[in-house]
Amino acid sequence: MNILKEVLRNEVYPALGCTEPVAVAFCSATAAKLLGARQIDALEVVLDPGTYKNGFGVPLPNTKNEKGNLIAAALGALAAKPGLKYNIFSNLKPEAIKAAKEFIRSGKVRMSIDYTRREIFIETRAKSGKNVSVCSISGGHFNITFMALNGKIIKTGGAEKKKDQSYKEFLKALKISDLLEIADSASKKELDYIEKGIKMNLKASKKGLKLKKAGFYIKDLIKSGYLKKDILSTAKMITSSATDARMAGLPNPVMSSGQSGNQGVIAILVPYLVGKYFRTPRERMLKSVALSHLINSYIKVFLGEVSPICGCAVSAGVGASAAIVYQRKGKDLEAINAAVNNLISDIGGMLCDGAKSGCALKVASSSDSSIRSAYMAIKGHGIGEDEGFIGRTAEETIRNLARITTTGMSGIDSIIIDTMINKQKTGY
Repeated sequence: MNILKEVLRNEVYPALGCTEPVAVAFCSATAAKLLGARQIDALEVVLDPGTYKNGFGVPLPNTKNEKGNLIAAALGALAAKPGLKYNIFSNLKPEAIKAAKEFIRSGKVRMSIDYTRREIFIETRAKSGKNVSVCSISGGHFNITFMALNGKIIKTGGAEKKKDQSYKEFLKALKISDLLEIADSASKKELDYIEKGIKMNLKASKKGLKLKKAGFYIKDLIKSGYLKKDILSTAKMITSSATDARMAGLPNPVMSSGQSGNQGVIAILVPYLVGKYFRTPRERMLKSVALSHLINSYIKVFLGEVSPICGCAVSAGVGASAAIVYQRKGKDLEAINAAVNNLISDIGGMLCDGAKSGCALKVASSSDSSIRSAYMAIKGHGIGEDEGFIGRTAEETIRNLARITTTGMSGIDSIIIDTMINKQKTGY
C-alpha cells in the first residue's frame, strides 16, 4: 500500500470552515437529498461528544458569524447538496441563512449527544410527512456508513467501509522509521500536491493577519519590541493568523492534515517556514512536510480523530517538529525520537475545548514548541524515559499518551460540553 498516497487522499484536502460542522452539514444534506424534493418537516441529529464540542461555538463561512452545529445541520438539510462536501458552506445566500434560522426557531431541528461514542459519529434523521431518511457517518468526517429511506437500506457498512479504512490499520502497524523512509521516497506528484497546500495556507494567513486577533497581536508584539523578529515569532504569527482566518469563518480554505484544518496549518506551515528561513532545498523541505502529514495521521490513529487533548499540539506539532529534524539531519531516527518526546513532554496535556478563535493561541504555542523541541533534538537533547509518561521510544510515548487520553481522560469531554451548554444563550 502507498500509505502516503492514502493519507494525502483521505486526510489532506482543502477545508472551508471547521471540519466538524462541515461534516454535520454534509450528513444532513445527504439525508435531505434522499427525501428528494419533499419539504423537510423535522430533522434529528445525533453527534459524538468530540464532534459536538468542536462544532459548538465556531463561526461558519459565508454566514455573517452564525455559529454551531445546529445551524450547520439546518443549512445542510435545506440546501440538500452533499456533492459540495468540503465546500458545503460556499456561496451561501442571505435567504438560505434566514430560512435555516427560521427552521431552527420552529423547533423542527433537534440535536443530541451520544456519550457512548468514542470516535466520530454523526447521524441525521430527516422527516417529510410519512417519509423518513437516515444518514450515518463514522470512522471519518465524510465516511458514510449507513443510508436508508423509509426503512429500506440503501447503504451499510461492511466490506466497503473496511476497504476505505484499511489504510489506518496499515498505518497503525508502522514505526516512525518506516514513515521516514516513505516520506523520503515521496513522488514528484505527491510533492507538488503538498506544495499546493503551502500556498493555500499562506494565503489564508495573509487574510487572517488583517483581523485584530492572535496573529495581529503577535505581529504587534514584534513591532513593539516585546518579541524579537526571528523564526520563532514569525512562525507563531503566520500560523496563528491562518487559524484566525479559519476560526473567524472567512471564506478562505486551508489545506488540512489529519482531516483538520488547524492541524494542517501547523503540519504544513511550520516546516515550510523553518525550511525557508534556513534555505533548505525545495525537495527536502517538501519531503519534510510529507513526513509531518504522515506522523500527524499516525498519532491520530492511536488518539482518535477527536481527542480530549489538542491535536494541534500532540499530533500536528509532533509531525512538524520531526519534519524540522529531518530537514537538518535527514533520517536520524534518534534525533527524531528526541523531538517527539520533547514536544509531548512540553505540551502533551493541552486540552481541547472545541474549535473557536482561541485555537489560534494554541497553534502559536504549538509552533513555538515544535521548533524548540526540534532544535534541542538536533543538538542531542531529548527528554528520557525516566521522566513522567515518556517512553523508551517515540512509539511507546505515543501509546502512553493514547492510554492517558482514551482511558484516563474519558470523562473530560462531557464536563467540557456541560460547561459549554450551561453558558449557551437560548434561542436565536
